[in-house]
Amino acid sequence: MCGRYALAVKPEDVEAEFSMIRIEWFPPRYNIAPTQPILVIRAGREGREAALVRWGLVPSWTKDMAALPLFFNARSETAATKPAFRGAFRHRRCLIPASGFYEWLKAPAVGRSGKATVIRKPYYLAPKRKLVAFAGLWDEWADANGNLLDSATILTTAANDDVAALHDRMPVVVEPQDYDRWLGLGGADEAGLGDILRPAPPGTFSAVPVDPRVNTARFDDPALIVPTGPAEPAAPTSETQLKLL
Repeated sequence: MCGRYALAVKPEDVEAEFSMIRIEWFPPRYNIAPTQPILVIRAGREGREAALVRWGLVPSWTKDMAALPLFFNARSETAATKPAFRGAFRHRRCLIPASGFYEWLKAPAVGRSGKATVIRKPYYLAPKRKLVAFAGLWDEWADANGNLLDSATILTTAANDDVAALHDRMPVVVEPQDYDRWLGLGGADEAGLGDILRPAPPGTFSAVPVDPRVNTARFDDPALIVPTGPAEPAAPTSETQLKLL
């Protein structure tokens, strides 16, 4: 899963990556959380265009937004057939720029009282490139008064070796040569996208432990992605326990 990520680059980095002259921009973000605005790249009348949308897909057919689950992730294996995503998968695919994402290592621990417990230790997964593009879907929803809301979700796939010690899922990473095909530019459709919807090659990301403040969405600063220990966590075992200081 991907419930937090970062986009901490300069505007010109995004423009260069996606071959765009000008983009709509907001300040660097180090702890983007669901329901917050996110930057997406999607197909427009003149090619690729950038937009700010809500993270958490609201399907166009939704009657009651308040009763809807928070669709911030969607499984790539079933997105083409699930009612919440199939329309967007067919007509409204997008790219979601990211400079890294977070996952949490669940590990048994011994609390101050001596009782066994479980802690969630955050790790930041940074790509070898300056930024990557996650595969996304977007949709447009209108309320009873005609107010429009654009929203998006991140597609996930099975974890590669970079992520497997932390979680069994990871975001789908779209390679630059596949950007237009994923967006549906040049006549591409959903029928031939299976080769894109697979785990990124091993070595795409490196994982480092980071500040637990990332657990709280109100914290959003560069210190969140500074390593607090060595890279690449080992998968926890039932015999491994951590002491809480």
